[in-house]
Amino acid sequence: MKTSRILKWVTGGLEALLGIPIIGGSIVIGFLWTPLILMLILHIVALVFSVKENEKRHGNILGIVTSCLAWIPFLGMIMHIVTAIVLMIDASKSETVLTSEQDQL
Repeated sequence: MKTSRILKWVTGGLEALLGIPIIGGSIVIGFLWTPLILMLILHIVALVFSVKENEKRHGNILGIVTSCLAWIPFLGMIMHIVTAIVLMIDASKSETVLTSEQDQL
């Protein structure tokens, strides 16, 4: 499995956690918005690996935007959920594309 796909699953799972209405907000506020900074760094790292491995990038770019805007209460929750869905779909499609390419060989 490529590093970019692993990072997409990890960041997608963390985004899903932060998207849970009361729990995600409590985590972000309780740690003084540090999780948003950590997610920004993780999304940038994932974007670099996606570029190197020629994988889809739009989930990681959406994650960077989400990390920058997620301090706004309801917008942040919605963006975390949407970003989690996009990242997990990207990660799962990458696996199926790789599997179908291997079947053709």
